[in-house]
Amino acid sequence: MLFDRVPAGVGRKGFVKVNNSKFRDVMIMGSRWCLDNGFAWKEDIKRTEECGCISGADPDKVSDRAVKRGISQIGTLGSGNHYIEIQLARQENVFDEKTAKAFGISKPDQVCIMIHTGSRGFGHQIASDYLKIFLSVMSRYNIKILDKELACAPYNSNEGRDYFSAMACAANMAFVNRQVITHRVRECFSKIFNSSAEDLEMNLVYDVAHNIAKIEEHKIDGKNKKVLMHRKGATRCFGPSRMEHPVFSKSGQPVIVGGSMETGSFLLAGTDTAEVSFCSTAHGSGRALSRAQAKKQVRGKELKEKMLEKGIYVKSASFSGLAEEAGLAYKDINEVVGVMDKAGISKKVVMLKPIGNVKG
Repeated sequence: MLFDRVPAGVGRKGFVKVNNSKFRDVMIMGSRWCLDNGFAWKEDIKRTEECGCISGADPDKVSDRAVKRGISQIGTLGSGNHYIEIQLARQENVFDEKTAKAFGISKPDQVCIMIHTGSRGFGHQIASDYLKIFLSVMSRYNIKILDKELACAPYNSNEGRDYFSAMACAANMAFVNRQVITHRVRECFSKIFNSSAEDLEMNLVYDVAHNIAKIEEHKIDGKNKKVLMHRKGATRCFGPSRMEHPVFSKSGQPVIVGGSMETGSFLLAGTDTAEVSFCSTAHGSGRALSRAQAKKQVRGKELKEKMLEKGIYVKSASFSGLAEEAGLAYKDINEVVGVMDKAGISKKVVMLKPIGNVKG
């Protein structure tokens, strides 16, 4: 049912239909648009990074082509490593019972759902548009690079400011996309178990972004300074002292670290020690093999059967895409999380074992 209710893969369109005017609202408002339109609970907003809205978004800085790619993709799951995963929080995999309870994980073998997707083709097109712009103006700012994919412009330049405003639109659309998918997941479970999502206690633990740039305040040389924090392959991990939510002001923010669909993922908590890394930690285990290498070693159909034997049900848009995401293609999640935990940047709370997976 999840695979049917949440379109997955390249080019798929969502059930949420908006015109250009309403899509502008999505870009500016982020998750609050979902609350106004019946796709979110009030508590969801508080449990989303930046309350689901990056300030400074300006739809006028987004190309028509990007709008055309994104306007029909609200409520859809991306391809590649994006997923909706049903997981079990087994008692033996709980490392910090007090923090787990604060996050809402308090029952033996509790079922959790983890969602990994972003702004889809919308954000990709925005990035592509501005890469071209940056390549054309870098000489003006005396910037030299080794790879065209690293094209950039100073933040205080017109081009830099324009990109930041457009990127904020993409980030807000991503918050909306994940929130709408959360709404669909709640609908599916409610229908299957003939009970409301509220009675099923399908509460949001946290929605945290990665691959994003934001204005944040950090202590540098003993002084608090505003900086442009760029997290690529990383996610925010604010400790208790930086969290305003009453629950998280005691525990630190929840941190989601994806592993693989065969091995599992982790829920961590941010720490005040993380100031040494500008409150940043890994957002996933990271690939050990490229997608091409994985497909040479794994057959998607065989992988699906192998996972079923392990008690993991998987539904994918293609066998080729499934092969790319085989467990052997990723680093050991336990080692990755162990390094962060030992460094005190983010602490282990619970490991989540997969029992069902929808892949784009």
